[in-house]
Amino acid sequence: MIDKTSHPVQPAKQPRPVKPVENTTDATRGEPLAMRAQKRKLELDKALEKLPAEDARGRNDITVALATINALLTGNVDHLSDTTAAELSRVLESSKHLGETTPTKR
Repeated sequence: MIDKTSHPVQPAKQPRPVKPVENTTDATRGEPLAMRAQKRKLELDKALEKLPAEDARGRNDITVALATINALLTGNVDHLSDTTAAELSRVLESSKHLGETTPTKR
C-alpha cells in the first residue's frame, strides 16, 4: 500500500536524558552502614558550608541530620545494634536529598 500523506512524518523530539544526581547515600550502597553514614556526614558538612546564611530552613534540616548521625555513631560502629542500624538507615534515606541543588537549564 502506498502512503499518500502530504507532509513527511517528523520523528518526535526526544528529551535529553537527565543525568541522575549522585549522592553518597546512593553511591555507597553495599558498603558497611557506619561507613556510609560517615561519608554522608562529610557530604552534609560540605553542603552546610556552601549554603547561604539566609537559608535558615535548609541549614536547620542539615544541622538536624548531622546531629542525628553524630548521636547514632557513638560507641562501637563496627558492630551496630539492630535498632541503631535501622535508625541510621532511616536517617540516611530521609536526608538523601538534603544539600542537593537543581541544575540550571541551558
